[in-house]
Amino acid sequence: MKNKKETIAKGIISLLFSQVLIKIVGLAYKLYLTNKEGFGDKGNAIYSSGFQIYALLLTFSSTGVPNAIAKLVSERVAIGDNKGAHRIFKIAFFTFAFFGLIGTILLFVGAETIATKWLEIPEAKYCLVMLSPSIFFVSITSVLRGYFNGRQNLSVMARSQTIEQICKTIFTILFVEIIANISNNNTVLMAGIANFATTIATGASFIYIYEYYRSRRKEIAQDISQSVNYIPTRVRKTLKKILKESIPISITALMSSFNKNIDLFTIVRILKKYMDENEAKIQYGMLSGKIDTLCLLPISLNVPFVTGMVPTIAKSIARNDIEQLEKKINFFLKVTILIAFPSTVGLIIFAKPILILLFPNASNGDMLLKINSISVFFALISQTVNGILQGIGKNKIPMFAFFVGMIFKFFTNIVLIKYFGINGAAIGNIVCNFVVFTIVFYELRKYIRIKINLKELIFKPILATFVMGISSIYLFFALNRIFLYKMATILTISIAIAIYLILICFLKLVKVPKQ
Repeated sequence: MKNKKETIAKGIISLLFSQVLIKIVGLAYKLYLTNKEGFGDKGNAIYSSGFQIYALLLTFSSTGVPNAIAKLVSERVAIGDNKGAHRIFKIAFFTFAFFGLIGTILLFVGAETIATKWLEIPEAKYCLVMLSPSIFFVSITSVLRGYFNGRQNLSVMARSQTIEQICKTIFTILFVEIIANISNNNTVLMAGIANFATTIATGASFIYIYEYYRSRRKEIAQDISQSVNYIPTRVRKTLKKILKESIPISITALMSSFNKNIDLFTIVRILKKYMDENEAKIQYGMLSGKIDTLCLLPISLNVPFVTGMVPTIAKSIARNDIEQLEKKINFFLKVTILIAFPSTVGLIIFAKPILILLFPNASNGDMLLKINSISVFFALISQTVNGILQGIGKNKIPMFAFFVGMIFKFFTNIVLIKYFGINGAAIGNIVCNFVVFTIVFYELRKYIRIKINLKELIFKPILATFVMGISSIYLFFALNRIFLYKMATILTISIAIAIYLILICFLKLVKVPKQ
């Protein structure tokens, strides 16, 4: 085949650069919206409320699908059954196209009821209507991404995601500017049209990846013709297998998405008993629009590793290569820890400077960011362990863990928001992610007796993070005497990242395992 398969490192690096670019570009439109006159935290509340419901429905048709398809495809490819891998793809494509269409119709028809009855934010109706076609596009795009991931071609996934985010950012800014001028900065209309940009972007992403698939049909056909170990199966049996893999992963993602909807359903309802309803919406918008955006940045950096991890672990299982399996698990855990420690510490130390830098017109919420950033560490480790469990076929464990975490989150919100305001929701995030982490890590150790090198996995990353944290504090105070506050923040964060990367190299912490 002319298009050689990528190595783990190449594919992950491609996705990593894509994620960094996506977050930078995505942050641009988020900053634009938050600082836009007439939008701000209130606009974020309306925008986010609609988007969270969209994300909730999306999990039924697409979230988790790429990993499930990638796992099944990689298992077939590992034993030379390219024909079976392509058959899985075709059946999944038509199945999730149907699910996506149903999701689109449900969201479009039920937009007003959801906004007025469920959310008690009637303004979110237009956001839901504008977002509804995205469910169909993302459903079928997810299957294509999973297929190429299973064939060790992560670059096409990276490019499709990048195209989606660039289009989303460009059209968000363009559409909002047009509506702002026409409607005299009407917040509701701006929030609605900003969500319509997501629909345009998901459509563009689907067109790209489908055209890529069409351009590779001859190469795929050549692989199929050379297939070995193919065992014909009925469509019903193959579909059952696809659903058996994808449903637990999608439900796990559903639980994760519903955690955000717990905030959506509880924060405004509880806070408006103790303050003006408009102020309650602003408080929710501060958490959903700014704090969650910042805390999701490090989690998104871990996504490429989890994405590349699931099929490569499934491949080791298919080949019964236990030695390589252990090496891969240790590698992916180490990478996640190397992201988790500095991200959490950095957000705590520079909470206020970051908010002032990125949201000059709405920079409040530093204590909320400090509290919420603690949950980032547990969320990152859980994310990787979930991927490992999915790779070895234990899909139901993450689902159960998130369900338990969701229950803890709900009751923590109910109790603590009353006494600690919006900070109570952030504490709820910590409790939820800690519970999930505890369950999945315990189950991982039970099913796989891996040897954990504490020196490599814990002590060295803590040392590197400690040196970075202390040096960055002194550096910020020194630079703040020379440069303006915002410039000192940018320079300090940049130098801190460089120091951390140098320490990683010096301590020889990263060694990529074989495929």
